[in-house]
Amino acid sequence: MTIRFFCPRWGSEALSWPVFCRQVKAAGYDGVEAEVPFSEAERAEMLDALAGSDLLLIGQYYQSFDRDFDQHARQYERYLTHLASARPVLINAQTGKDYFTPEQNARLFGLAADREAATGIPVYHETHRNKALFAAHVARDYFDRLPSLKITADFSHWCCVSESLLEQQPEAVALACERAYHIHSRVGHSQGPQVTDPRLPEWKAALDVHLSWWDAIVARRRAEGVEQLTINTEFGPAPYLPTIPFTNMPIASQWDINVSMLHLLKQRYAAETYAPTYGGD
Repeated sequence: MTIRFFCPRWGSEALSWPVFCRQVKAAGYDGVEAEVPFSEAERAEMLDALAGSDLLLIGQYYQSFDRDFDQHARQYERYLTHLASARPVLINAQTGKDYFTPEQNARLFGLAADREAATGIPVYHETHRNKALFAAHVARDYFDRLPSLKITADFSHWCCVSESLLEQQPEAVALACERAYHIHSRVGHSQGPQVTDPRLPEWKAALDVHLSWWDAIVARRRAEGVEQLTINTEFGPAPYLPTIPFTNMPIASQWDINVSMLHLLKQRYAAETYAPTYGGD
């Protein structure tokens, strides 16, 4: 199994696409995760820059802003269709809303499945606050109802929502690891979706728990014999990164944190045999 690493466009929007892609390639990434602009000129600039640097694309949907469900569903299908037109490796979708009914969110999952069947582009649904899969226990109910539902594992959100490292929900987390085909390797904690810097010793316990979850996903996908697994090192910019009071200056470098996570996981998963620390087969 090949593990491919993706860099978030989030936080680097001030850079032109050619400059950004050159930096991403130089850092050792395989691709970029980003939304696809509707402007033809901007879309062409983006895709040309990716191709010029030999980088892959993961399409990102996060624009779940419509409160009215019917309008939301129309926009959701529109965005998925547009993302698929760029022929990404996959689409990462922040599907639904936490205040929609389970039936409404299930309808959105069904729309995504229809788009996947029509386009051939996999759609994985992110475990994200404010979305359908906003908490471990809620996601578990959807897993029970929808056997084919596949996810992007960003368990940092679940830590924040539950004010824990999910110690009391091992069954839900294990089931989520079984359904995960894309990873956002951000480290959360009981009071937020992102530690200040995972390299610091005070966050070792949180990092180790997240590594154990990612180990389980990697081990399961390898055991299945899938061709590739994708990981986005998605530590975010301010205000995800805390800032120095009165300056609005981040206390650490988002880019440096993400590149350090890239190196950590590349080294960790370089060998075909390693000892998963949580739930591995």
